[in-house]
Amino acid sequence: MKKLFLDDVRTIDMIYDKSMESEFDIVRTFDEFVAYINKNGLPNYISFDNDLGLGEDGKIAPDGLAAAKWLVYESGLDLKDLEFYVHSANPVAAEQIKGLLTNYIKHLKATE
Repeated sequence: MKKLFLDDVRTIDMIYDKSMESEFDIVRTFDEFVAYINKNGLPNYISFDNDLGLGEDGKIAPDGLAAAKWLVYESGLDLKDLEFYVHSANPVAAEQIKGLLTNYIKHLKATE
């Protein structure tokens, strides 16, 4: 089972049990997230942070919500079996990510 952890700062053991570290691949930016999935395919499980700090240009980087939107609107991948968790400390963004992915996955399953 492939698991992906999107977070610019946190480590796996800050969110999950330390024994689970080897189960995850870590990406730190939106661009790494997209590149990982394009190279390795859709993981079975994604753990999302939202706020991913500043980009190299010093501006706010694309966030976890942008990553979720990319999955839904641009990736072309079948997300109906995707499992995910949003570990972001930003409650508004966390609800947006959860809502987008949950509703999209429900839609896919309803149209099977």
